[in-house]
Amino acid sequence: MDKHAELAATLIAKLHDRSARIGILGLGYVGLPLVLRFIEVGYPVVGFDIDKDKVDALLGKRSYIDHIAADKIGAAIDRGFTPTTDFSLARGVDALIICVPTPLDSHREPDLSFVIGTVEAILPYIRPGQVVSLESTTYPGTTDEELLPRIASRGLEIGKNFFLVYSPEREDPGNKHFTTRTIPKVCGGLTPACLDVGLALYGQVIDKVVPVSSTRAAELTKLLENIQRAVNIGLVNEMKIIADRMGIDIYEVIDAASTKPFGFTPYYPGPGLGGHCIPIDPFYLTWKAREYALNTHFIELAGEINRDMPAWVVSKIADALNVREKSLKGSRVLALGIAYKRDVDDMRESPSVLVMEQLRAKGAIVDYSDPNVLVFPKMREHRFDLKSVELAPEMLNSYDAVVLLTDHTNFPYDMILEHARLVVDTRGKYREPHENVVKA
Repeated sequence: MDKHAELAATLIAKLHDRSARIGILGLGYVGLPLVLRFIEVGYPVVGFDIDKDKVDALLGKRSYIDHIAADKIGAAIDRGFTPTTDFSLARGVDALIICVPTPLDSHREPDLSFVIGTVEAILPYIRPGQVVSLESTTYPGTTDEELLPRIASRGLEIGKNFFLVYSPEREDPGNKHFTTRTIPKVCGGLTPACLDVGLALYGQVIDKVVPVSSTRAAELTKLLENIQRAVNIGLVNEMKIIADRMGIDIYEVIDAASTKPFGFTPYYPGPGLGGHCIPIDPFYLTWKAREYALNTHFIELAGEINRDMPAWVVSKIADALNVREKSLKGSRVLALGIAYKRDVDDMRESPSVLVMEQLRAKGAIVDYSDPNVLVFPKMREHRFDLKSVELAPEMLNSYDAVVLLTDHTNFPYDMILEHARLVVDTRGKYREPHENVVKA
């Protein structure tokens, strides 16, 4: 066995017997669950983040993610989890897994600054015998065009004495039916040896690892998954507008179509797209496709429809108030739910915030209620100095309109229906006709 094959075999053996030290870079909605899973099966884990507040919270055995209990953080710390802002500790781990954001910039083009910044931060400390896995969603070619040359600049030979893989995250915050362990994991390596190491890395913590032929195939797999959802949601949002103009209940139509036992998958409309993936990922592919002189008309059209939904919701609120001889300007509007999806505290790309901003811009007085987001968080692009108001009959009746944007299960829907003067329902929660309910 040559020395390079021996390095790979040694690393794979350490991964198999769980003596390898794992480093997770980025301790957010993707990285922190991964930390807990590696700790659960017995690996020592170092967690890296540039946010000192996050690291301090974890060291204090506190959680900053709603669906991760503090006792799980405490147990992880007790079992060998080391959160840190010191990236020099990267030299002491065997695997480095990058779980950082990949947003769009102001021109709606890929912003890889978090990925590149993370790679640059660990470059002085990487060494032969390690594996780096990128999990952040990105366009095909990122791993070999951005990570490979930077790592190679340190004199390391990918696939020989250093290993590089891409394995896209598939976390679904708040979904109790699937966990990090049970969601199949796609993995692609830059070389066959890289893939072997990647499969060993994830094979101990994920029930099913799905190998693909290359990092580019893995990168495109993630984009296809989310583009399919974005396109179908765009379609049903457009159908909602058509049904509304025709006086047809789109939810009745979806329910009826869902009885077909083949060839139809139900998607449901809403106030727009939210979350860290679906509103963003399609544009990573449209940007990369231009390099190949291709236009992604279908994807871009779906994105345009979904981006227009907050404005459509605001127009429905204005119309409903107008019928009641009130103008939107000066009206008091309560937004119900500002997280991007049901039963989470995740605000990333939430369409609720866009609705609130547009209402405020048109002169409405806007408040919100969200049991999962008690104080409006600091956001890069959106600013509200607000706290969640507690729902009560008199309070609900004091607003000219209550707009349901995120259908958390613990909202008191009967009380809302009984005491709100006007409910604008963007989620189809109130299926039966009511005098004070307008569907949007």
